[in-house]
This record gives sequence, C-alpha cells and structure tokens, in this order.
Amino acid sequence: MKQFVVIGCGRFGSSVARTLYSLGYDVLAIDENEDVIQTIADSVTHAVQVDATDETSLKSLGIRNFDVAVVTIGSDIQSSILITLIAKELGIKYVVAKAQNELHAKVLYKIGADRVVFPERDMGVRVAHNLVSSNILDYIEVAPDYSIVEISALKEWEGKNLKDLNMRAKYGINVMAIKHGSEINISPNALDMIGKDDVLVVVGHNDDIQKIEQRI
Repeated sequence: MKQFVVIGCGRFGSSVARTLYSLGYDVLAIDENEDVIQTIADSVTHAVQVDATDETSLKSLGIRNFDVAVVTIGSDIQSSILITLIAKELGIKYVVAKAQNELHAKVLYKIGADRVVFPERDMGVRVAHNLVSSNILDYIEVAPDYSIVEISALKEWEGKNLKDLNMRAKYGINVMAIKHGSEINISPNALDMIGKDDVLVVVGHNDDIQKIEQRI
C-alpha cells in the first residue's frame, strides 16, 4: 500500500490528507503550526509539527521511505520550492506540488516536481464533470491518464454485488470504496452489495471513466 506525506496542512493540504486517509492509505501530515497539527491529528495516520524547510528534520522523520510527497505550501513560494527540492533529493519517487502561478509551476517542474497542481483550476475540472453528469460527485486526476472519481451508483448496479458486476472487466475501473449514507467501506470485497443511493469511489483510465459518464 502506498504511503503519502502531506507537507503543509492548510485548507487544500488538509483536504488531500483527510481524503487519502479515508481511502485507507497511510498518511503523515506535516505543518509548522502546532494548532493545525492538533486539528488534523485524528484524521491522518501521523501528524507532526516541524519546519519542513529543515532538511535534517525531514530526514529524521524518515520521509525518504514514503512513496508520494504532496507539497501544498503555495503561498510561501520560496519554502514551496525548497521543500520540493529536498523531497526529491531525499529520494521520494513522486512529488506533487501546489503552485501559485505559471512561473512558480515552471520552477517546480525544473527542480524535479513530478506533477504541479493549481487547486482552483483542478476544482474547475471537478465542476465541469459535475455539470456533464450529475452522477459524478467528485473528480481527482491522480496521473495524466488516470483519475479517482466518486460516482452515484447506476440504476443497473443496484441490488448486485461487485462479483456480479465485474467492474474491472466490464468498465475498466476498480472500486476503492463504497459509501452508504455516513458509512464508508474502504475495503469492499466481491460479495458486497450495491444499494440504492450508494456512492462508489473508483479509479480508472480517463477514457473508461468517460464511457461511464456517457451511459448516465
């Protein structure tokens, strides 16, 4: 299972950290503000107050062992660049960084960021998908060709289990979680049933997800 470290737990960073944790992943949240850390502590695997621009401190936390780093310090451009550089130099394979503007993004890519996000722009993508299909509740691009999507269960899925639906073969998607009201099953098995008004968290190639959108 992939392990994520989220550096900077403002509104965007804390949302990323909480979402990843709710999907069943190990998440280390880092912020220099003790109050922020106390607020998010119960919503992630570990939360640590530390100055992330201090390479020695990050080394001591063992972040080199994490698969993905998400650097969400966008307002302090200098710190954002420095932390992204440190994360890459420590050997983290995939680093996602939040950018303030195009120039900031160019610098982040030049120093090794694997992906740069603009939260406002990404939110526009989500809104666009919601407008196209009311069943698409949320849309997160995790790679150039792959996305995680929250989708309301189709009528034809209701009353059937995951084995019968065979989502991977029929639709090219994998079901990561099933939401039923306030409950969430983050490790559904083949015999779990899809009920009316359930929400599925799925991951798949953008082309396959688009085909599902067109069926709705």
